[in-house]
Amino acid sequence: MHQNISDSFHSSFRLPAEWEKQSFVLLTLPHSGTDWCEQLDEVASYYRALISSITPYEQVVAMAEDMKLAQEITSGISNIQIIECPTNDTWSRDYGFLTCVNGKECLFLDFQFNGWGLKFPAYHDNQINKRLWDSGKLEGRYVNCLDFVLEGGSIESDGKGTILTTSQCLLSPNRNEMSKDELTERLQHYFNASHILWLNHGHLSGDDTDGHIDTLARLCPNNTIAYVECCDPSDSHYAELSLMQEELQQFKNAEGTPFRLVGLPMADAIIEDGERLPATYANFLIINGAVLCPTYGQPSNDQSALSKLQEIFPNRDIIGIDSRVLIRQHGSLHCSTMQFPENALNSVEITHK
Repeated sequence: MHQNISDSFHSSFRLPAEWEKQSFVLLTLPHSGTDWCEQLDEVASYYRALISSITPYEQVVAMAEDMKLAQEITSGISNIQIIECPTNDTWSRDYGFLTCVNGKECLFLDFQFNGWGLKFPAYHDNQINKRLWDSGKLEGRYVNCLDFVLEGGSIESDGKGTILTTSQCLLSPNRNEMSKDELTERLQHYFNASHILWLNHGHLSGDDTDGHIDTLARLCPNNTIAYVECCDPSDSHYAELSLMQEELQQFKNAEGTPFRLVGLPMADAIIEDGERLPATYANFLIINGAVLCPTYGQPSNDQSALSKLQEIFPNRDIIGIDSRVLIRQHGSLHCSTMQFPENALNSVEITHK
């Protein structure tokens, strides 16, 4: 609980940046009891491609309700562990532990997940962290933060005291019913952060998350922010994303230095059942030695996004992963993953398939 964190939390702990050294990536695999039931083969292929792209660089831990399907998805792939576990959905980013570090020690902060503001069932997903902890695979301390609703996709950290987030999401009345000042204090407390940046603009059509930051703007190395840039005045996103860009231009880091901004292309509209889906290139995942970027079958935009990310991450491989199936359920690549920092995984033997 909130009071207990004060007792266990030391001022030297911090929320690391995603580009710092990692131990593994957490995934939750699909099954026929999820919203993926009508496109299970296609989404299974996505997860196989994703896992195949991560495991050459670092380990994967996968939560799976359907062990038979999990074995099929991961057949022949090494450097992966599978934990049997009931699940509602596959969006590990939003219910996975947020892990703070102090040197080699890890604190696993377990926040409440309420289905993005009570929109979707979350009773199994809200237990996944406890099941992962009970598996004995994590090395560190568990911290109960279940009195506070917080999704991993709603915050970004530069590892140096700055947290980037959005007002639309964190101030949603179906989450914590707190004022902006109260929420700022909570974020500072949980993550030992000195500098909270609030974006008041930015939105993607079809987004169920109330404006998660990882769909809009991402903190990157060398004081850089990669963000979705809309250059087409006829696009319905143009006004909001232009206002977001103006906000980003005014932001400074904890040391008072303005950020270098790199615009990522706006994906062309993808319409399904009359609704525009929230395709975004900002939803990339940084892992050891590589960056995995969602692609959408749009060669020009896809290549532009990959090139921009190579500019930001010159010493990492940039790998495109076709994520068109994911956005049918209104998420993308980063949403389906949660990275864990170095030293988070104990010495349990890795399963080789």
